[in-house]
Amino acid sequence: MKTIALLGSTGSIGRNVLDVVARNPGRFKLVALAAGRNIRLLYEQINHFSPRVVSVIDEEHARLLSEIYKGRPPVEILYGQEGYRHVATLADVTVVVSAMVGAAGLVPTWEAIKAGKEVALANKETLVVAGELIMREVQKRGVRLIPVDSEHSAIFQCLAGNDIKNVRRIILTASGGPFLNTPAHHLSEVKPSEALKHPNWQMGAKITVDSATMMNKGLEIIEARWLFSMSPEKIEVVIHPQSIVHSIVEFVDGSFLAQMGKPDMKIPISYALFYPERMNDPSLSLDFSQLGSLTFLPPDEKKFPCLRLAKEALKEGGVMPAVMNAANEIAVEGFLTGKIKFTDIFRVISEVMERFSFTGIADSLDAYLISDDRARRLARKKMDEIAKGGVGTL
Repeated sequence: MKTIALLGSTGSIGRNVLDVVARNPGRFKLVALAAGRNIRLLYEQINHFSPRVVSVIDEEHARLLSEIYKGRPPVEILYGQEGYRHVATLADVTVVVSAMVGAAGLVPTWEAIKAGKEVALANKETLVVAGELIMREVQKRGVRLIPVDSEHSAIFQCLAGNDIKNVRRIILTASGGPFLNTPAHHLSEVKPSEALKHPNWQMGAKITVDSATMMNKGLEIIEARWLFSMSPEKIEVVIHPQSIVHSIVEFVDGSFLAQMGKPDMKIPISYALFYPERMNDPSLSLDFSQLGSLTFLPPDEKKFPCLRLAKEALKEGGVMPAVMNAANEIAVEGFLTGKIKFTDIFRVISEVMERFSFTGIADSLDAYLISDDRARRLARKKMDEIAKGGVGTL
């Protein structure tokens, strides 16, 4: 039986992980859960799965959870970064599922790797922010890192039994999001409610907006670069509106392998949890006679310039992907709260990247975390200037 610590239990990925666990009694044991502010849902999860330890975002939410739960059955309630670290490094945990949203998942995932845990990685920002450092530690510790993102899970499966030297290129597929067919000149007026209507996937708010800007695919390029030791020029993106082909690997002999399936996160989640076995679930099967045509289109980087920004950040290297990611997280939050427009997301990220300077050496986790913090402060300043109606400079 695999014993699991789940980071991000109340998010979209976390809820799907718990659904897979609940459907397969006897295969998994939930030892610990980490969440943010959704205390009510965490309370329900504790009652259902009886973890030994839980952690929340801060002391106030830990107190609220304690008052609601009232110790039946007993559970240790922790909070903050120390609480998340504790959850990620528990001695009796064999698999850590990293599903926290954004850069917040970096430190506990780092601690899990250092502790020698197998990691099912759904938090792409871990590799976006500090990919080189993370993968170096993975190799040093000899831990198994299994991707949960549908695209990277697809690549991981296509590469099984194949030498990476025989790969000509990796092709990441993208749905195109809710604004694939929206004229570019209309994007400045789209509302958060429209951006959150993804045509195929049920995801959290932040990742859904990232899909709408296509920043999500940019983050995935950076993640794939580190996860598969692939040079950036060998990683491409195509628009595939049906979201049936989850990614493709081309080999040097002209052969292509693609992984296909319903747009349902339970498939890559179950693959990571059951690995090297597979979960038997007939409900997730595809009826090919009903699929119709599968189409593929080139991405429009003029219409969706965030994809270009991610490529530029990867090319510059160092702390720049961390800077870009931090600015994006702040800008997406600003859009969702009505502070800036959809097209201002690009403006915020672009100016932060242009103005950011780093004179140190990016050889420690602290260097990335300091850069992340500085970029967030710059992004907030730029966002405030935009909200006041000024062009502004940082």
